Amino acid sequence: MSMEVGYLLPTRERIVVGVHETREILELADHADNIGLDAVWIGDSLLAKPRHDPITLMAAIAGRTTKVKMGTAVLLPMLRNPVLLAHQGATLDQISEGRMIMGWGTARDIPSIRAEFQAAGVPFEKRIRRMIDQVHLCRALWTGESTDWDGLWTVKGGTLAPKPFTPGGPKLWGGGGVPSALVRAGRYFDGWFPSGAGTPSEWGEKWDRIKEHAEEAGRDPIKITGAAYCTISVNQDRNEANAELDNYLEGYYMQSAELIRQQQYCFGGDREEVIAWLQDFANNGATHLCIRFTGAKDREQMDELKRIREELTH
Repeated sequence: MSMEVGYLLPTRERIVVGVHETREILELADHADNIGLDAVWIGDSLLAKPRHDPITLMAAIAGRTTKVKMGTAVLLPMLRNPVLLAHQGATLDQISEGRMIMGWGTARDIPSIRAEFQAAGVPFEKRIRRMIDQVHLCRALWTGESTDWDGLWTVKGGTLAPKPFTPGGPKLWGGGGVPSALVRAGRYFDGWFPSGAGTPSEWGEKWDRIKEHAEEAGRDPIKITGAAYCTISVNQDRNEANAELDNYLEGYYMQSAELIRQQQYCFGGDREEVIAWLQDFANNGATHLCIRFTGAKDREQMDELKRIREELTH
């Protein structure tokens, strides 16, 4: 069984350099579709790290591609009304004919993200409860049957249409690596999609706990996808690879690269070292990797990712 790999589209990176047009991003999605990558991924942020809206962008991608999956890495659902989000998700699942994955996250506790929540009128401290309620409400609406819901939102006899292309609705993957996030992944989500921190073997230890939580909740762990969001820098000179990685992280997050490396799955090295590092995730049970490259040569990096994918096994 081959490992699935996806490419993170550079929506944030384009905005940083002043490119707001979407043409290049859509053409990158076309290229991913044409060369056989498994997925393209899109990040989410309203104001903290401004970029293109992922739902709107995925609709455009779905309408011009035929094979590649598309997903959010990750969406902050609590910033959105769940009835509207369920409607968007069902429609997008129909447009893509079941190729959509909704990666959901809870957001890091930093000042810029707290300000983003405040601007959206959403209490930051209540974001976890909101997300759990949204999981259940979206899935109830995705049945296409009359729904009564009395939680943080109230729905009385609501029927959503269209029904999703995928029975039961798009796959929901949950991010996060803290103990409570592992419990949520095992209980509620179709996949686990963390961005760090730690080593691939530490990822594997957490994956084992998620499977235990799933069994405790009466779920079949084999139906949950183990994934990871990884940032890589490939250069045959490993010193240059790591320098490029550090420069990218510091420019993107405006924090020290050392700190970000402690918080996320990041690796710089030559091609063989990078493949070995990614293979270690597969060896520990991962079946999908979302890859963020540090360079700006996206087409070349996509082509390289396709070659790397062919050397990974699960």
